[in-house]
Amino acid sequence: MSLGLLPADLLLLAQAVLLIVGALLPVVNPLGNVPIFLTLTFGCDEDTRRDLARHIALYSFALLLGSMLFGSLVLRMFDLSVAVVQVAGGAVVCALGWHLLHDETREGGEAPDPHRARQVAVARAFYPLTLPVSIDAGVISVAITLGANHGQTLERDLVQVAAAIVGSALVALSLLLAYRYATRVSRWLGNKGMEVFLRLSALIVLSIGVQIVWNGLKSLLAEIHLA
Repeated sequence: MSLGLLPADLLLLAQAVLLIVGALLPVVNPLGNVPIFLTLTFGCDEDTRRDLARHIALYSFALLLGSMLFGSLVLRMFDLSVAVVQVAGGAVVCALGWHLLHDETREGGEAPDPHRARQVAVARAFYPLTLPVSIDAGVISVAITLGANHGQTLERDLVQVAAAIVGSALVALSLLLAYRYATRVSRWLGNKGMEVFLRLSALIVLSIGVQIVWNGLKSLLAEIHLA
């Protein structure tokens, strides 16, 4: 890469990173996931939640980057479409939202044993805390779409790869910070506030799942109509 092209490439990189973060961050919604994270880590101490936040951020980074770089290739290998991923993944999100909407864990009054709570939470680090709580089917479909835009030259392709790495890292960092300080949010809201926040978040998750399914179904129905 020549020095004469460097400023233009840096500008292109900045634009690509802003596009990725701007498209993914509202869909990921780290702050909106905090009540669900707290519920699924009920009984855990702050050190456990801090460790989980790091693991979730790492898993999320890998999922986002993998979806942008290899998502389209994987779909072609299995002869799948983004619409099918949306329907299947949206159904999983709906199931999670329905479960959280009727969850009675926090109403039991007594917190579970911290050691046992840590074991349960660690087992949930990837599923469901990373997938689909933090990175759901809607996020993956957006990431795949962003990754499908390839440059016309090797330099542009390298810029797109660099932007995918930086953009994924920034979104993962936002999740790390949101979950890292989730306990403070819980203390600020109190038990009653957290209960209300959780039910509202669960309803939103359920609605998002329905929307993802509907988006996939609309695409599939359009294909049938065009066939």
